[in-house]
Amino acid sequence: MIPDGLTTLRVDVIDGVAVVVIDNPPINLFDLSLYSEMRRVVAALASDDDVRAVVFRSAVRDFFIAHFDVSLILLLPTDSESLATLNDFHAMCESLRTMPKPTIAAIDGRCGGGGSEFALSCDMRFASPPSVLCQPEVPLGIIPGGSGTVRLARLVGRSRAMEAILGGDDVDAATAEKWGWVNRVVADPASHALALARRIASFPGGAVRAAKRSVLRAEDHVVQDLLAEAGEFNGTLSDPAARRAMENFLARGGQTREGEQNLGRLAGDLND
Repeated sequence: MIPDGLTTLRVDVIDGVAVVVIDNPPINLFDLSLYSEMRRVVAALASDDDVRAVVFRSAVRDFFIAHFDVSLILLLPTDSESLATLNDFHAMCESLRTMPKPTIAAIDGRCGGGGSEFALSCDMRFASPPSVLCQPEVPLGIIPGGSGTVRLARLVGRSRAMEAILGGDDVDAATAEKWGWVNRVVADPASHALALARRIASFPGGAVRAAKRSVLRAEDHVVQDLLAEAGEFNGTLSDPAARRAMENFLARGGQTREGEQNLGRLAGDLND
């Protein structure tokens, strides 16, 4: 059952396809409200037998999900001890990867940081030509701690993952398609994703579930790698340079529409 009282998400289920519309203006920031509601919605859709496919799209012009709220990251504990269980963000993303139905991200605009990690956790990603993707964490003194280091390398290979993660710059949609970060670039990703989801939802459910399980078996050690990533991420939070970079990011226009549109340039100036 779809949770009640949603303010940053809208969910419609038609013909077995759940369409989740992300609506948290001005930039679809993964703030506490969106994060809390997304966790609830993902959990509900994973266990809903009437939902046979899930599509995520945005109602905010130029943004899919900008990234996770840096002001919240500044409040996280800095304990770098080994973790025994997945944190809540990792668990949400793993549910996207492992739920017994396809999950599709329709990207039309900026998709960065935790938003990129959310999309990477979906089974498929389709992007519009103007879209850009990025993992801007390293310039902020941290690492992609929501599964980016684990999932991006598996999709695009070590060298390209290094370029995107260590460089921390924007990757245009055409390049992302060439690399395998997105399945393909299409004029209308929401319509394309919905048509594909409806097609898959019309097939025998047992075959879809078995096929997804079989494909997932090709991915080894995902949970172990996520736990290691979380430990590395937590360790970076204790570095004073990271805190200074994140505070500079917020002070210089990060998490505003204008600042986010020039994120690559902004991220390159945080340690001045």
